[in-house]
Amino acid sequence: MSPRLSLLEALALVPDPRSRHGRIHPLVAVLGLTVTALLAGCHSLDAIAQFGRDRGLALAGPLGFRRAKTPNTSALGKIVRRLDVAALDAALRTWLDGRGATGGHIALDGKTRIGSADGVVPGRHLVAADATEHAAVVGQLEMARTTNEHKTALTLLGVLPLTGRVVTADAMFTHRDICDTITDAGGDYLLAVKDNQENLKADLEAEFAEGANCSPLHAAAAG
Repeated sequence: MSPRLSLLEALALVPDPRSRHGRIHPLVAVLGLTVTALLAGCHSLDAIAQFGRDRGLALAGPLGFRRAKTPNTSALGKIVRRLDVAALDAALRTWLDGRGATGGHIALDGKTRIGSADGVVPGRHLVAADATEHAAVVGQLEMARTTNEHKTALTLLGVLPLTGRVVTADAMFTHRDICDTITDAGGDYLLAVKDNQENLKADLEAEFAEGANCSPLHAAAAG
């Protein structure tokens, strides 16, 4: 398990993409403001910037800003666009793991982000791992246009701590390499099989019908 860090300590692990010259606002403070505003229901850079300006020093000080005036929309946008997304995701995963949020059941799924489509340009598709017991996304990757959910899931599973975890997913992810990745990392899996996966379904039905490698159900044993 990762060390138990505060959220600001975890955000401080994210490298600052800006030059050392001319930095007005510490990156950890900007990220802290962004997280706080998002939790308060802000869903745009304009709203996040206004959230900080409305609260002034009372919020800016505890977050680590060196002045009462927090970043405006333009400054926020420049910082966010240059962030190392993978490093931010890793920092948040470290914070969650320190609280046991990556334990137990992990649900793997792919979804297209609402509002991300632009005309003929398709929306951004993400593959995410959700720790259901904690209602927390412990990892997610954007699917590149040249790949698919299966390959993206393999990359995501490769960076998640899976020892002692049970991964569930729909039939889209039922592939041998997905199963091997999970078990090689010390986890278990429960994956769906559909009728169009004829050979695999037939093999599973035959295995369970023979019952040689399965413990009997309690009702059957009692009978």
